[in-house]
Amino acid sequence: MYVISERINGLFTSVGKAIDKRDAKWIQDHAIRQLECGAQALDVNVGPGREDGPAAMDWLVRTVQDVTDATLCLDTPGAKTMTAGLKAARNKVIMNSTTAEKKRLDAFLPLCREFGADIICLTMDEKGIPNDSEKRAELAMIMITTAMEHEIMPDRLLLDPLVLPTRAAQDQGMKVIKAIQMFQSLNDPPIRTVVGLSNVSNGAKDRPLVNRTYLAMLMGAGLSAAILDPEDASLMETVKTGQVLRNEKLYCDDYLRA
Repeated sequence: MYVISERINGLFTSVGKAIDKRDAKWIQDHAIRQLECGAQALDVNVGPGREDGPAAMDWLVRTVQDVTDATLCLDTPGAKTMTAGLKAARNKVIMNSTTAEKKRLDAFLPLCREFGADIICLTMDEKGIPNDSEKRAELAMIMITTAMEHEIMPDRLLLDPLVLPTRAAQDQGMKVIKAIQMFQSLNDPPIRTVVGLSNVSNGAKDRPLVNRTYLAMLMGAGLSAAILDPEDASLMETVKTGQVLRNEKLYCDDYLRA
């Protein structure tokens, strides 16, 4: 189970202010904190609606890289901002993300190939997010075959079935789980899967409880990776326990501290 921290995101007021001020020390301390809490990669997002998006992403990537070699997940819908992040990156990165929309595939897959990045593929198209698991799997297959046409092999893809808020779309929780199970039959070996976990609890009263319960369900279905809050200690205990139960980590009585 691969943990990607969601916390270096300009949508959070404190992070947005630090990016505006180009406060390198605050960002670096924040990044180190995520890794100390158990993150293996860092999602970096300068936030929406920035006129200085490419410059901000360039600065953010370089700032984080000055204190860690951890994988960065470059999170932006803008091709120019994505390109700036890819050029600034010293190590292999994950592009977050493309959809099955032709214009997005045409913009992002050539960048993925050029920079040797991995890429998250969101199962949605011009019509939006499908209502069922089968259509999600169909869109996943379209992105797999299109990526291969660009000489990007399936082992560089992460399929995201798109988690929706249970408060607004309660029936979608199990459909996402079924989609993850279906994705595993699309290729041999199975292609990695990823979710933005906190989406499931948007608007819910007890968000941490909803997040960790759903994460356990997703891990049971074979989820490979999640973008989540590693500072949530109970959530990270769920990750560690799931890794033991999935036989990914060796059990010992103190496995939570190991």
